[in-house]
Amino acid sequence: MEKLRGFLLVSLLVVLGQVSCTHKSAELIPVYVNTNPTGGGNGNGGGTTNPNPCDPNIVYFTKDILPILNSNCAMSGCHDNITAKEGIVLNSYAGARAKVTPYSLNSSKIYKVMVTSNSKDIMPPAPNSKLSQTQLDLIAKWINQGAQNLTCNSGNCDTSNVTYSGVVSKTINTYCYGCHNGASAGGGINLSSHAGVASIAANGKLMGSIQGVAGYSAMPKGSKLDECQIKQIQIWVKAGALNN
Repeated sequence: MEKLRGFLLVSLLVVLGQVSCTHKSAELIPVYVNTNPTGGGNGNGGGTTNPNPCDPNIVYFTKDILPILNSNCAMSGCHDNITAKEGIVLNSYAGARAKVTPYSLNSSKIYKVMVTSNSKDIMPPAPNSKLSQTQLDLIAKWINQGAQNLTCNSGNCDTSNVTYSGVVSKTINTYCYGCHNGASAGGGINLSSHAGVASIAANGKLMGSIQGVAGYSAMPKGSKLDECQIKQIQIWVKAGALNN
């Protein structure tokens, strides 16, 4: 009987050993860890975690791509809502997505006309400047990542030192300049200078438009500025819309 028990025990150990040897370990899935808390951030737990941090390896449509399209393609006389040249409108994700093929640069019309060597086909057309290599690389990366409509929260909103040259003009140039510059400025509003921006800041049109207040035409078309950008412009306006 003792021999039988010993035999059974040894057999059980052998079976368990075989199972443990053939068991596959779980795959490790990389997770993007948020190291950018917002709020107090004083080390005593006063801060809050950013729920949707920006991954530096991902291209986001609203943050990275739309500003390029707004300032270089969705301009008055080209691919804005009003002109819609060749039926193409590029001030929204839907419009841009319709002209690209995810994961294929060669099949994406937007990208092909931006990099072509044919002066008759290149976009933006002369006398506009060609997109920079950095901008082209961003668009290419966005397409190669699937041309998705991803958003994120940078978690960095500096409202302590808001100036026209350092903050406001950069936002205006990125999101508004494409449609509001030169003789063909949309709605007759030219935002190519401080004077132009200050004039609509004084009459309330600037804040009314970017906040989407009833009675004003919501701007930018296709995508609202994020809350941080709106807050920064509001601070600048309340401080007198100075040319600082």
